[in-house]
Amino acid sequence: MADEADSKSVAGNHVRVQVPLPAVSKGSDKNFYPVLFFHIGKERMIHMKLPGYYSSGEFARMANVSIRTIRFYDKQNILKPSYVNPSGARFYTDSDLARLQQILLLKYLGFSLDDIKEMTLGDTDYHYLLHSLKLQQKLVVDRMEQLQLVGHALEDTVSALETHGKIDWSQMLDLIHLTNIEKSLKSQYQNATNISARISLHTQFSQNKQGWFPWIYEQCQLMPGMQVLELGCGDGALWTSNQEKLPQKISILLSDISEGMLRDARRNIGQDSRFTFQDIDCRQIPCAPESFDLVIANHVLFYCQDLDQVFTQITRVLKPGGRFLCSTYGPSHMKEISSLVQEFDSRITLSMEKLYEHFGLQCGEALLSPYFASVECHRYEDSIELNTPEPLISYILSCHGNQNQLLLNRYAEFHAFVEKKTRKGFHISKDAGIFVCCKD
Repeated sequence: MADEADSKSVAGNHVRVQVPLPAVSKGSDKNFYPVLFFHIGKERMIHMKLPGYYSSGEFARMANVSIRTIRFYDKQNILKPSYVNPSGARFYTDSDLARLQQILLLKYLGFSLDDIKEMTLGDTDYHYLLHSLKLQQKLVVDRMEQLQLVGHALEDTVSALETHGKIDWSQMLDLIHLTNIEKSLKSQYQNATNISARISLHTQFSQNKQGWFPWIYEQCQLMPGMQVLELGCGDGALWTSNQEKLPQKISILLSDISEGMLRDARRNIGQDSRFTFQDIDCRQIPCAPESFDLVIANHVLFYCQDLDQVFTQITRVLKPGGRFLCSTYGPSHMKEISSLVQEFDSRITLSMEKLYEHFGLQCGEALLSPYFASVECHRYEDSIELNTPEPLISYILSCHGNQNQLLLNRYAEFHAFVEKKTRKGFHISKDAGIFVCCKD
């Protein structure tokens, strides 16, 4: 044993001498002692186990895998030993252990050996690994939610069968479909992760240097003493981008149906007495009539199912002469991204429905006019230019379509595809704007 004073063995013409060295703590094996082994004989070969290195057996035991697995990864050029002594014995370090742990995780998550081979712990692969793991994480959550939905539908069906003796299959299928759509949309906005990915693409690569949120803020025309309500505030980006410009005497109520969003908004805005936060459904605003000088809905209305009820509520809480600002986009907005993913796989759709058909630049004025004395449309001229794949991939993965399911087993291929498309520059059109509405 390594903790013995010394030991000798004689085999033929060879003498094996084991000399202990000071103990060092290595990884999870706190009893590891680096040892020097000298084999002296006709060949005069020296075999050394260096301090800070694990033998193949130790390395395998620490990772709870077989030596055969370690040898296989070596043969596949996925995990090479840090040191090979003259006799061919392989030795590994803590860095190798971190790499092995990564390999085992990626293998468990479903990555192929070819994918794993391309992935390292280096900075160059940080975004690649991050996006891959986020994709897997999201899919796990999505699958759990889908199973819950199926479970609830089955419970309802069993109950109906026990009560009425028959099953309305069309009703059950409709219920599953509608619930899936609702849950999918809600899951995208449980917190600011997905919306932040979309905002980041615009913030970093938009050609209009004013920026979307400063432009929206400009349209607000805020004055001291105003009472402001924002519906669907998200992570509070409109205000964090313009917080220094705000009048000191102003009251702003930020609302969202998502507690996760409100939590992120509170954190981003910080301690600012001008802001309050509340969970509000646009269809039922729990505020007194004529409470606000300004109501804002930035990229929110196309998610609302009952626009008549929403507009009725907004006009109710607006003061006479108050204004309502609501932004949206048109059919050509970000069209190049949809074309990109469909070129890769024609089955991919980034949205379960065409939101601009529900409330967009083309139909917005007609929908708003019955409720407001005047409606004006102001377009924001802009485009996106980028030459790096990661922000575009983040945007794509954040969308509420079927892309994640279809990209699950093809992520490396998709990453390479986007990288090739963006290498010489990639242009993305924008078709967005805002309606400024005034109440009598």
